[in-house]
Amino acid sequence: MAEVLGAIVPATNGFHDTQSGLKILVVGAGISGLSAAIGLRQQGHTVQVYEQSRFATEAGAAIHLAPNANGVLKRLGIDAAASGANLMEKLTEYTATGELTREIDLKEPNSIWQHDWLLAHRIHLHDALKRAATSTIEEGTPVKLNLSSSVVEVDAESATITLKDGRVVKGDVVVGADGVHSLTRTRIPGGDAQVFPSGKSAFRFLIDRQAALDDPATKKFAEKAGELIIWYGTDRRIVMYPTSDNKLLNFVCIHPENESGASGEDWNTEANKSTLLKVYEGFDPDCVALIGKANPESLKSWKLLDMPVIPTWVKSRLVIMGDAAHPFLPHQGQGAGVAMEDAAALAVVLERDLRAEDVPERLKLWESIRYERANRIQEYSRLAGRDVKEGVKVNMIEYTNYNFGHDEFDNSAQRLREWKWAQTPQIYWRMPIAFGPMPGPRQNHQGVGRQSEHSTFTTASIKFKTSRTVLQNLFPPGNKKYRFKSPGTVAYCSFSQTHLDQMEWLGGSGYKHIGLYIHGVEYVKDNGDVISGTYMPILFESLTDPIVSGREELGMPKLYSSIDVYRHGSESYRINTGWQGSMWGNFVLEGLKPVSDVGAISGNLSGEADDGILVYRYMPKVGRTNKGQSAEEHAVFVPFKEDMPQPQSKRVWQASKASFKIDAMDWNALPTLHHVIARLQEIPVYEIVGAKVVEGTGVPDVGAARRID
Repeated sequence: MAEVLGAIVPATNGFHDTQSGLKILVVGAGISGLSAAIGLRQQGHTVQVYEQSRFATEAGAAIHLAPNANGVLKRLGIDAAASGANLMEKLTEYTATGELTREIDLKEPNSIWQHDWLLAHRIHLHDALKRAATSTIEEGTPVKLNLSSSVVEVDAESATITLKDGRVVKGDVVVGADGVHSLTRTRIPGGDAQVFPSGKSAFRFLIDRQAALDDPATKKFAEKAGELIIWYGTDRRIVMYPTSDNKLLNFVCIHPENESGASGEDWNTEANKSTLLKVYEGFDPDCVALIGKANPESLKSWKLLDMPVIPTWVKSRLVIMGDAAHPFLPHQGQGAGVAMEDAAALAVVLERDLRAEDVPERLKLWESIRYERANRIQEYSRLAGRDVKEGVKVNMIEYTNYNFGHDEFDNSAQRLREWKWAQTPQIYWRMPIAFGPMPGPRQNHQGVGRQSEHSTFTTASIKFKTSRTVLQNLFPPGNKKYRFKSPGTVAYCSFSQTHLDQMEWLGGSGYKHIGLYIHGVEYVKDNGDVISGTYMPILFESLTDPIVSGREELGMPKLYSSIDVYRHGSESYRINTGWQGSMWGNFVLEGLKPVSDVGAISGNLSGEADDGILVYRYMPKVGRTNKGQSAEEHAVFVPFKEDMPQPQSKRVWQASKASFKIDAMDWNALPTLHHVIARLQEIPVYEIVGAKVVEGTGVPDVGAARRID
């Protein structure tokens, strides 16, 4: 037993049983750790953060919140401007001796980004993150922030951490956000890579902007709000920009590490003001006067550390992020922003209601989302920090389009969608594919097959004798593989209308269709085999969704028509079909009498006991120059015996009299259907040989449809 969070509990459990979501342990309460904690909290997870410090001696400087970083903060519910962050408005560059080399107005470029480029005080930002993480009024369970809690061991497989005082805490995920000298990184394969000095060190400090304004020699450097100024020497530079509502000026002074003797590898190592001035003694006197206003008590220095790219940031249930995974040199001001992007991506992939057993594969997905971008920006930072004397033109904003034009929440959400889609490779895609696989009669939105055993159908069919020579002209033009079984000039076909209802894929509702079914047709394959069935040249439906799914997924020749059914008790069944009020068809079944031997009556959609349906798929090529050319063209067969579920006839009525009338009208009345209805009108009726109405359950999804040849 071990004491965890003030209670005596088993050593493997650090959370109350009533807590919902994943149990997430975050090691480190810096910007990346707190950003991750907030995002994960908002996803409904329970988050514990373990920080080795007490935050008692926290110092800080300014931080760039470029549009990509500021966007993450906004999505986390944090308004940095409300905490004193000010707009980045201008970039000015000087040589070391004070010669002006470039001025860029950033007000207008700022407008092309969705979010502002802000300059914030690190402490103010950190405080805002802490408030958001631990707030009792925000969405989700407040994050538990455990200070003075140094982690000494991590088990990636069990998601367990061991604290310095012996406490053991188990979760579902461990997030390593413990900085450049990360312990958690050492538990990742390849994480034994050592950080190394980059050859540069940096002084950092803040001065009151008013102090610069009060000095005639330095006033020019502080007059413009939101102005970032860089003085470039051959192997050193000074970067200055305002923060805290333009009240403070932040300095980062990068120089060869051997000149300052900086031994510290963190941000809070005290520095000597005289050393600062000596390092930059050859710079413009006005610039030297400006840095000379540094408060000796706030002056810090640290070595700029770099690290080789490591092969992975994930092991089982352990993930590392921010400086623990990819420590940044400060030359672009993107270190914190990329760490916040890491946090955003993690919150997206560890979505609400995620099962604990799915964590390892989601962490791998997270790595695939973040690995290339973070390492690329890290390399950009190295390039931006090269010395001028190397003959390389230094351009701080050279990589801004790649850095700034990115929203990690949106990016990760899309990558998660695409990953989910890829988990079900056998899933229907239909236009428009940008929105993902299309749910329909054969699958739901997750690719799971539909249940249609309890769906109902009512099929009314009228079978009649007619001319084979007229019907065979409805075979696909130029295709000689379709033929009638009988050599005679008499053939049979049916108009069959079905009302489908209680369809799961339509939310329990239904639709109607009516088609022409030509019986006794064969298709001769390339190898000489013969397929027998009923040929369907046209099927009208009353709803867009089944029309589109049937055309694209199955190759069915579907068009729209209104289909209205009037049933007078059990005596008659009337069908009217039309387009925008122009009624082109009227079908009547009268004198309906119940049939006792229901099992002998087929419930197939053709109205007859056919082997299956033969259709012809045709998709045109795109574009005016490709008129008359097909992109895809082939025969399709739907074997009824292989379709699921099999329809079950429940009640049947035989008609004593049936008739139908087809009126093609003209192109004005039927502007999209006239050519079709005119051909149907040409079909002669020699004799009505049968008519019936069949009710039943079980609607086949036509998923047995397959290409012929």
